[in-house]
Amino acid sequence: MHPKEALSMAKRLGLDLVEISASAKPPVCRILDFGKYRYQQSKKGKDAKTQRTKNKVKEVKFRVRIEDHDYFTKIKRAEEFLGRGNKVKLTLMFRGREIEHKDLGFDTIARAVRDLNHIGHQDMEARLAGRFINTMVSPLPENQRSFKYNDQEPED
Repeated sequence: MHPKEALSMAKRLGLDLVEISASAKPPVCRILDFGKYRYQQSKKGKDAKTQRTKNKVKEVKFRVRIEDHDYFTKIKRAEEFLGRGNKVKLTLMFRGREIEHKDLGFDTIARAVRDLNHIGHQDMEARLAGRFINTMVSPLPENQRSFKYNDQEPED
């Protein structure tokens, strides 16, 4: 169609004539609401950005002599992080002579991994690094996740 004819058609409809591909022979144009188009493009860009930043690593720290209530509070937080799609780094810190009881530390970390296996899986074996024992837990796919300690799914 002739460019003047396309431009008059766009004006009649109250829309804009936008050139899509200038290098093509003949050039390709489209009649659309350019403001709405720009808004949709910015929205797509924001959605893509939130998808990229979704996979953060959150950390939950434990101690060797942690009490049950504190332990389950930390497990609830880890479950919430995994429910949002974040990875969780489980860290156990030794202080002073607690380092002599490494087996208790590894038992605590193994218990935490077992308590989170309904919503995530362990990426690597627990490792001792100085005064810390670390391991990573990744979330299961969304259709396999179930919440055990939190009453409902976490809000974003």
